[in-house]
Amino acid sequence: MSTALKKKQAADATLAVESVSRRPQQGRSKASLERMLQAARELMLERRSEEFTLQDVSKHGNVSIGSIYLRFESKDNLVRAVIANALDEIAADEDRMIAEVETKSSSLAQFVPHYVEAYAEVLRRNSSLLRLAMERASFDPLVSGPGKQSALRSARQGTTAMLKHAAEFGGTDNELKANAAYQIIFAMLARQLSLGSTGESAADYDWAQLKRELGRMCLAYLTADI
Repeated sequence: MSTALKKKQAADATLAVESVSRRPQQGRSKASLERMLQAARELMLERRSEEFTLQDVSKHGNVSIGSIYLRFESKDNLVRAVIANALDEIAADEDRMIAEVETKSSSLAQFVPHYVEAYAEVLRRNSSLLRLAMERASFDPLVSGPGKQSALRSARQGTTAMLKHAAEFGGTDNELKANAAYQIIFAMLARQLSLGSTGESAADYDWAQLKRELGRMCLAYLTADI
């Protein structure tokens, strides 16, 4: 099998704990697995990197090094499992956020600022793990493919929610406008949260002010007759 085909298959694969770990041999190993994942996650967040060893995980999570190797064939797979869980948590967080915003928004003028505010907070809450996931995605196709699918899901969710108020859009190409608005929102928030390739924020800008002005700007764009 060619290297290109292997990379494509890896990129298309679903990233989940079960896809990068071995099946537990006994019921109590589920609790052990959760301690491994929690310990690895805490170490990643504490060190802001993957600079830890499986021995560190063993000590931090109170699990034997042998049980870690029984479940994960490598540290890479343990990191992938942590990221898989994080992507699932972010998706669930986004689902709750969209449902709440839609419940309290009966018009585009209400939806846009509510959405920008709520989505910004989803990204802020998850920014540390997102940053680490993006760093690994830059060289690991088992993460980059699912990571891209996660990003596309967020974009579809945001644009679909905006298009429910398409009757209030200005201009003629509603889908183009909704997609452009989402991309602007994500790009500005991601940059401010240091989620870009440089890992640095654009400026020391007031977070509350950024959310407010970004909402106003996107609403003006969506309603403009252009």
